[in-house]
Amino acid sequence: MALYNISEKILTTLEKTSFTIERLQERYDLQEAIKKNIDIVAPGCLVISEEFSDWEDSRRRIDLLAIDKQANLVVIELKRDEIGAHMELQALRYAAMISTMSFAKACEYYQAYLWKHGIDENAKEKLLDFVELEENELADFGKDIRIVLASADFSKELTTTAIWLRDKGVDIRCVRLTPYNFKGEVLINAEQIIPVPELEEYQVRFREKRTEQIISSQKSERDYSLYKYKGKTFNKRKLALELFTDWINKHNPANIDDLKN
Repeated sequence: MALYNISEKILTTLEKTSFTIERLQERYDLQEAIKKNIDIVAPGCLVISEEFSDWEDSRRRIDLLAIDKQANLVVIELKRDEIGAHMELQALRYAAMISTMSFAKACEYYQAYLWKHGIDENAKEKLLDFVELEENELADFGKDIRIVLASADFSKELTTTAIWLRDKGVDIRCVRLTPYNFKGEVLINAEQIIPVPELEEYQVRFREKRTEQIISSQKSERDYSLYKYKGKTFNKRKLALELFTDWINKHNPANIDDLKN
């Protein structure tokens, strides 16, 4: 996508640049800026921790950990390169590692995050206000983990993986961050490329319909036939067991060879 500046009835193409050329670092520039404006990559979310690493036997860190309005945890990974190297694999690991996090633990992490930034407020109250729920309504807290990947660009392998994961029901999104240089200033165009916003609702409906078709197909393939035997009603499996039991009682075979004969 090209961006233009209009001045005195003249359109001028903005010069595309890179985070490396502009000497913008991943953690100290991009992450710091995005966490203060999280809607750029994850609309409707609240950051509750950064560089999250509270687990045993691992030094891995989640760039930004957030929560959305449905009380789902959101793993946000950032890269400044143009391929997003292996970030989808990292994010999947992180999603699995936080899948058992309780609401109480999330409050602890958020409280530490607030104190770190000099904010003296109650984390639990802020989280409950954000999701507009009572604590007793959060029994399924963190049931679904969302993933947001933000990078200067993405490799074909990564986008193919992301599309496949979405098709399997994983809520993963890719946001392209394209930097431009304009009169010595760096402008960033943030564009969600997976899923394509215009197609997202259609894709959700299509996925739900296909799930219904699969369930319906599975049901139609099952044999629900019932059989009468000795005054009782049996399905096919239980009828076979009953017939076999009666045969055993009648013929009293001594060994497996008697059964074969």
